[in-house]
Amino acid sequence: MKKIVLTIGLGALLASCAVNPVTGRKSLSLIGNDQLFPQSFTQYQEVLKEGKMITGTTDAKMVQTVGERIKYAAQKYYNDKGIGGQLNGYQWQFTLLQSNEVNAWCMPGGKVAIYSGILPVTKNATGLAVVMGHEVGHALAGHSAEQVSQKMAAQGLGQVVGGAITNANYASAFEQLYPAVGSGVLLNYSRKMELDADVTGLYLMGMAGYDPREAIPFWERMSEKGGNAKVAEFLSTHPSDATRIAKIKEALPTALAYYNASPYKGK
Repeated sequence: MKKIVLTIGLGALLASCAVNPVTGRKSLSLIGNDQLFPQSFTQYQEVLKEGKMITGTTDAKMVQTVGERIKYAAQKYYNDKGIGGQLNGYQWQFTLLQSNEVNAWCMPGGKVAIYSGILPVTKNATGLAVVMGHEVGHALAGHSAEQVSQKMAAQGLGQVVGGAITNANYASAFEQLYPAVGSGVLLNYSRKMELDADVTGLYLMGMAGYDPREAIPFWERMSEKGGNAKVAEFLSTHPSDATRIAKIKEALPTALAYYNASPYKGK
């Protein structure tokens, strides 16, 4: 009986596979956006309540502009591929928060937060597009769902057999990966996920009219600040500099093609 259950469980895991439409990377996905998004949106609002939002400034307007262009790029790409429905339920929001942390993140469903401490590293809108494209890339690729799914699977195959995923199981896994608001909401993505987000973000920024070649100097600047504890936390699960830059260079020809075709190029 145990052998039969195990076989069925493995079959359920194999069948529960998501594919990043931008990079083609496959990942485990045991939950849907209908479960993930409400939790995400609630958590995001809690962060905004506790944090200090910056509005009306030049930097805040830049965050909105870059965010809207990245959003446009994502929607156009998905619509052109005939999969625009995958973005149903997204509630895009781009917020600049006052914080010395060199940090940024995107919750599932398009909820983006940029900390003011990262702006001296991004330097301009193009540098910000590297960060925002990368973080939105995590959301589009379903990396949060993948992390929660891995956590749930690790708790026992019996929970996923036949799709028997309870709200309690899901909520428990979500809370373990997204700590209490006071402790931050940044997931520690795996290096494979980070590289996946790098490539996705590179393509998105190109589609949005931002020169993807600027991704390399941005990550070099981040690396130079790596001695700072707060920056080190942001980079803790990121690939090595050499691996990241090699991957970016490999993806640049495609990203540049998107950039050259973007109606936003030069604007």
